[in-house]
Amino acid sequence: MDSSSKIRRVLWYTLILNLTVAGAKIAYGYLSDSISMTADGFHSMLDGSSNVIGLIGIWIASQPPDESHPYGHKKFETFASLAVAGFLFITCFEILKKSLYRFITPNHPESTITSFVIMGITLSVNIGVMLYEKKKGREFKSSFLIADSMHTMSDIFVSISVIITLIAIKVGYPMLDAVAAAGITIIIGRTGYRIVRDSSDVLMDASVINGNRIKDVVMTVKGVKECHKIRTRGMQGHIYVDLHVKVDPEMSINDAHDISYFVEQELKKRFAEITDVVVHIEPYRQNSKADILSNK
Repeated sequence: MDSSSKIRRVLWYTLILNLTVAGAKIAYGYLSDSISMTADGFHSMLDGSSNVIGLIGIWIASQPPDESHPYGHKKFETFASLAVAGFLFITCFEILKKSLYRFITPNHPESTITSFVIMGITLSVNIGVMLYEKKKGREFKSSFLIADSMHTMSDIFVSISVIITLIAIKVGYPMLDAVAAAGITIIIGRTGYRIVRDSSDVLMDASVINGNRIKDVVMTVKGVKECHKIRTRGMQGHIYVDLHVKVDPEMSINDAHDISYFVEQELKKRFAEITDVVVHIEPYRQNSKADILSNK
């Protein structure tokens, strides 16, 4: 089974769990008239939606390179992550709107032992899902699974805040329900921002591996005199590198090509996430003006 199939299997598992949790919280939230419980339920429902988006995105991202997309379709996984962030921001708006409405027209939501049991179970499920997605995201080098684990982490904090709210209602401070709902929007919004920030780095080809680390490896290859103009881009598991390597100007084309091959193989051996390396060969002239300028 390839990595994309394994990622989709993880998403199917989490989708089933998220929908089960969401249904329980939404149903009880409406019955008890608790905004924070209902908001948390819809947030869990959104988790299910993000899993569906992930399933579609991972399937497209797994398609092989073609004439129009010679680098493949892997970045579609990043677009899927941005879609999740968009849903998070929409959820923030809806929860904040309901929270303000509760301040204007206050009522008294219900807090019972059932609500504590539901939140305790969902909190345990969320912790399990978060740890599972995070582990598999690192194992399969999936930016979407890692983003979704961040999303689930926000659920954990949200669930904790709802439990605190239920306690506050029990001791006679029902308006804290609206305050907690407003606090939930901050947590969800922060998670959305982090996903947008990380996804933007991938889409804008931000540097992925420090150039000095690349240079340290390249300089161990026999025949390499100098290495510069190092650039990296991509995402976990799919990193592209291009660099300039200086060799003896008297060296034959075949020997120079062999050096570029060894540079590529050594980099792929030291950095398993590197997919492709482009090496530009240049003649090395000690103390020449061109070399001095290029090394600055």
